[in-house]
Amino acid sequence: MRIFYGVQGTGNGHITRARVMAKELFKAGIEVDFQFTGRAFDKYFDMAVFNGHQLRHGLTFSVNKGQVSYVKTVLTSKPITFVKDVKKLDLRDYDLVISDFEPVTAWAAKAQGVPVLGIGHQYAFKHKIPREGSDPLAELVMKFYAPVDTGVGLHWHHFGQPVLPPIIETHEESKEAVKNKIIVYLPFEDTREVIAHLSPFNLFEFHIYTSEVVPSKTANIICKPLSREGFQQDLIDCSGIISNAGFELASEALQMGKKILAKPLHAQMEQISNAAALHQLGYGHVMNDINGAAIDHWLHDAHAVKITYPNTAKILVEWIQDGMPDMDIDYVENIWNTVDIKHIHH
Repeated sequence: MRIFYGVQGTGNGHITRARVMAKELFKAGIEVDFQFTGRAFDKYFDMAVFNGHQLRHGLTFSVNKGQVSYVKTVLTSKPITFVKDVKKLDLRDYDLVISDFEPVTAWAAKAQGVPVLGIGHQYAFKHKIPREGSDPLAELVMKFYAPVDTGVGLHWHHFGQPVLPPIIETHEESKEAVKNKIIVYLPFEDTREVIAHLSPFNLFEFHIYTSEVVPSKTANIICKPLSREGFQQDLIDCSGIISNAGFELASEALQMGKKILAKPLHAQMEQISNAAALHQLGYGHVMNDINGAAIDHWLHDAHAVKITYPNTAKILVEWIQDGMPDMDIDYVENIWNTVDIKHIHH
């Protein structure tokens, strides 16, 4: 079986998910070629697991000071380059195309009549799940950005819908959490502003991962360059994370029993909905803007949730090998019955 797999590279979550899928696909003896779009070519890192990959410009969302700008997104989208990339991508020799919300791959497959499967969090939004911050433009983006024939949605809970648990790297058992150690990953915020908001909390140790490493005047705030390996090492023994409301990092935090403070991107329906789901499920705290009171309250709340999810990537690879039968309620329920939820205190 030969698969072409397109991955949206704007945020690290899609790439993280693809890393886990790559391991299971290769383990199953499936030949896979990967393509990534949505970020500058020199901004990809730790890509060895993909055994080579293609890069194209694709489409990316423009974000300024924590808010998505759809107008700027359109103005910087390079539509002529996008159309050329779609036309240049020859998928006729592949048995299946997979898109993790990656538009070049999805549109090329549609144009060439190759079956395209969507795997990712975005595809859960075709079902009745927590949904906030929507508007007609957001709905159009969700529908036409990366269209697929079959979409498999992922979420932290099933909400009575045929969605699957997150695709997460299986970690070594977490070390005992360092009570006051906090990871901060707010890639769309101004790092200096983030440091200013964290400065009053000198009893806590903050590890900020950012593309813009800036000096900190206090020893308890440490700025670090983006690194998959470094981030994972800090994640193992931290007690909590402060991040945007992206799906993948929150999934990892839940699997490892880390408390979560999420700040969703403004005007980004997916992140606003994720924040609503975290709040509704009692899995994390939410702040709509970075503010000291919300941070203070969360830092002194010891409650966290630890969720053991199954190996969804392996389940999906076996499902693909079986010919992708309909996911009926019994099939999905059997998967969710293996999920274990514990409430813990740091």
